[in-house]
Amino acid sequence: MSVILHSPTLESVKMVERTIKKYSQEYTKYQLWKKLPKKMMYQTYCQIFDYLLENHRIMIDKSDGVVFWTWNPERIRDLEKRGLIYDAKNLD
Repeated sequence: MSVILHSPTLESVKMVERTIKKYSQEYTKYQLWKKLPKKMMYQTYCQIFDYLLENHRIMIDKSDGVVFWTWNPERIRDLEKRGLIYDAKNLD
């Protein structure tokens, strides 16, 4: 069992998201870590990366390990407007 010493900051999460979105379909997980504009511990990066995978914001191509951005909030809003999916704000 691994112990998490601290959680990533929101700014760190946003930085990783922007980097992955910018280089979508170009680089692997490790290569993206090297492309970050600021240095970050690899352990912290992996926490953020796992969070993005679990929440379906990114996916990894099985053939070559390339990461691509999948999160599309505009498309989700469009589907909500068309009544094809539930609006999360109105589920209460």
